[in-house]
Amino acid sequence: MQLNVQGVLPEFLTDRPGIRSSGVWCADLTAKPAEHISVQAVSGAGKTTFVHILYGLRQTYAGSVKWGEQTLSDADPEKLARIRSTGLSIVFQDLRLFPGLTAWENIEVKRSLTGIVTAEQAVAWLERLGLADRRNALAATLSYGERQRVAIVRALAQSFNWLIMDEPFSHLDHTNRENAIVLIKEVVQQNNAGLILADLNANNYFSYTQTWLM
Repeated sequence: MQLNVQGVLPEFLTDRPGIRSSGVWCADLTAKPAEHISVQAVSGAGKTTFVHILYGLRQTYAGSVKWGEQTLSDADPEKLARIRSTGLSIVFQDLRLFPGLTAWENIEVKRSLTGIVTAEQAVAWLERLGLADRRNALAATLSYGERQRVAIVRALAQSFNWLIMDEPFSHLDHTNRENAIVLIKEVVQQNNAGLILADLNANNYFSYTQTWLM
């Protein structure tokens, strides 16, 4: 599933001086299937807004975003849900876990709906990310880094053509970050998928085929 972004600019950035010199806003971008894209942006440039536009959460923008043959602005709720359940998976910057559910229950909500990953696989992923003893802890009681790892496992527990991540490792130490990167690489390769990682700075977490600077 190819991504085509044409002349996208959110309303709140319309009057900002110099915005048209961005490599993302107002630009025409193409990401072919299975590409690895690095999106780099300083704080306030709209990185998270761009991620939300790609996922179909924000509609107030000029230009167009097209996944495969589907333009997001033309997608009704049913089509958008289908794209998200089979084509796109995401790790939000604010994670969006259910605080009243346990770590496992947050993953199980996604896993049981998609049926792509077995419970045993998901449990093994939690163990690999150092969360075996936190499986039954409420999300509200987890540290931010623990919640990031839960969100990563949840995002992997579905089929996808593209994995979108917004600062997914910001609160992870070196060991936990490296373990998460290895797991993500494995699952992305299994899905023959692409990934888009948005972050504040340049990184070498993945072998990027393109870098988009905001």
